[in-house]
Amino acid sequence: MMDYLQKRNLTFLTIGLIFMLNGIEYAVILPTIWSYLQILEAPPYFLGLGLSAFSLSGLLTGPLFGLWSDRNQTTKSVILFSNLFEIAGNFMYFIGYSKWLLLSSRLVTGVGAGAGSSIFGFLTRSTKPEERAGIFAAVMACRQAGLLVGPAFNLFLRLCDFKLGPFVVNKYTSPGIFMCMLWVLVQFVVLALYWDVPPISSEEGMAMVEMKEEDDDEEEALLMGSEEEPLPTYRAVNSDQLETSASSGTQPVHGASTLLKPFKGFSAGRELLREEVVVLLTAQFITLFNQTALETMVTPLTQRLFSFGELSNSLMYSLCGVEVILGFFFVRWLSGRVADRVVLAVGLVICCIACIWCLVFLCNPRGGYGWELSSFIIGVFLQLLGLPFVAVSQVSLFSKVTAEKTQGFSQGVRRSVGGLATILGPLWAGGLTNNLYIMLGMMLALLIMITVMTALSYDRLTEPRAVQSAQSSDSGG
Repeated sequence: MMDYLQKRNLTFLTIGLIFMLNGIEYAVILPTIWSYLQILEAPPYFLGLGLSAFSLSGLLTGPLFGLWSDRNQTTKSVILFSNLFEIAGNFMYFIGYSKWLLLSSRLVTGVGAGAGSSIFGFLTRSTKPEERAGIFAAVMACRQAGLLVGPAFNLFLRLCDFKLGPFVVNKYTSPGIFMCMLWVLVQFVVLALYWDVPPISSEEGMAMVEMKEEDDDEEEALLMGSEEEPLPTYRAVNSDQLETSASSGTQPVHGASTLLKPFKGFSAGRELLREEVVVLLTAQFITLFNQTALETMVTPLTQRLFSFGELSNSLMYSLCGVEVILGFFFVRWLSGRVADRVVLAVGLVICCIACIWCLVFLCNPRGGYGWELSSFIIGVFLQLLGLPFVAVSQVSLFSKVTAEKTQGFSQGVRRSVGGLATILGPLWAGGLTNNLYIMLGMMLALLIMITVMTALSYDRLTEPRAVQSAQSSDSGG
């Protein structure tokens, strides 16, 4: 039988696969969705609606999925259920009889993405605080890897030209059926390799104890008539979560009172309006707002300044993806050596420098083609360099300053704030691609604001235990 650690590692690998598929889906659908909509005679604004619909449904369902996983203390059923929406949404995209069906397909697919809040809640409960940032960085890198691999699938998907029963499979519809089949395969992977492993009690700092004898082995020994008393199986579980732990098979079910136990004494307002939580939610919003605004701006800018075509942009995005993945793994290494708040501060400083660079050198470009291209490359490099620092550190810190028992709901709120940013960012940048001073000026103002907020709240951006121990040592002195 597999031990606790093997189950945990296989579960983490499955989570990485889910996030990679999210990246692949984005990279496979995005290049052809506009042409697909044009064939269906959709007006230009439908592109924005289609992209926003995905974020909107994820924004609304994230906290609900998080609430479900917190109350049941299970994530596997949430993932299996949410993946049904991914499968249905992508099949609707494949059918694509009308522009409204296409819009609805992105809305339905977005519901499936809402399960990310439950996954981050699970990761928080099943990791120790000191390893959490590294795990989050690896998961985020998996999505970036998907974004990098996605365009390679497009190479053969664009060659599709056949019929599947009554349905036409071509370069526009093939991404839908391709992603539908991948999500069906993931369902089987989740069923086979995903376990709701008992959470680690970060409050008591319990170490995981590997035992060869699992519960199944104990039952087997009893069935074989062994006279030896079975050895106990040790697991790191919060004392107040024992009732719902998978390992406590002999525990009676306590019904609704058990399901509501994680929320006993919980106040969403009190939890989410604390100073450090507000700072981290603001960091989440500004990071994703700026990132999606830049993504919207880059293609028109490269076309205007450098006459980049489809191949040049694809190469640029691939190089950007490689940089971001390397950045996530560097932050994974760094997070084991310095505090999360230090990583956050470094990331914000890099982002501010990048925004200032773009304001100075890209808004009113001077010099020859070589100088303009060099300025653009340096600006993009700096923007992407700061992204992993801020992204990983604020997620890790958020998991530490919010209640562990209600992580699913809290992570759902955090992802909803991010979803709102991914809707507003492109809308802001889309109308200002020819007014870079205004666009980048607003982005810099937001970055300066969050940097000041971080500096003022720096002492609070740490685990509550660390704050308490620091205060007690000060009073003792």
